[in-house]
Amino acid sequence: MSATSTTPLSSTPRSSLGRLAERARTDRDDLYAVLDAGIVCHLGIVLDGAPIVLPTGYGRNGDTLYLHGSTGASTLRAAAQGMPVCVTVTHLDGVVYARSVFHFSMNYRSAVVHGTARLLTDEQERMDGLQALVEQLAPGSWDHARLPSRKEMAATSVLALDLAEASVKVRTGPPGDDDEDVANPAYWAGVLPVRTVFGEAEPAPDLIPGTPTTPEHVTTRRSSQARP
Repeated sequence: MSATSTTPLSSTPRSSLGRLAERARTDRDDLYAVLDAGIVCHLGIVLDGAPIVLPTGYGRNGDTLYLHGSTGASTLRAAAQGMPVCVTVTHLDGVVYARSVFHFSMNYRSAVVHGTARLLTDEQERMDGLQALVEQLAPGSWDHARLPSRKEMAATSVLALDLAEASVKVRTGPPGDDDEDVANPAYWAGVLPVRTVFGEAEPAPDLIPGTPTTPEHVTTRRSSQARP
């Protein structure tokens, strides 16, 4: 990702944690880390008086988050018209087994971004946004695939969301059982780690003879297992 800001995360009423506030992270680098490690975000918006939350791809460039979709998508049209949006990204890092069912939990990293998205109209900015989206999903691929045609660009909406108002919440470590439960040897407690790994690349069945073998940026990503 490109150069980033050193400004701490905002502390607006919407982005300030209430319960378990000690899990909040105020360093903007923590926000970048959560966003950069993800592939799917959830876009929340109120549509026709009712909330709707949809999973979608995204990309980050500096302090801007990019979203895209069909020009006919009602959620993107509403967002482009100034409807407030909320974007979340969550990583599950472990299932926390406690001695008491009350203290079962999860280890996680999550980011919540509030704001008003901006519909991009400048062609270069739209292309930059799409590049961020592609590189978020499949790093190294922008230079190894055909760029979008005019027709494809005309059918695509690209939105930019500023990262000015955001929060990060992280839980790590073992369960927080009560002392009397810790002293009881009857129940096991611990953490079951959760990790996402990439498998072997599967070439498309319709590749024609002479097509290059699996490119290095694909095989390198699998070997690095960059996504926790």
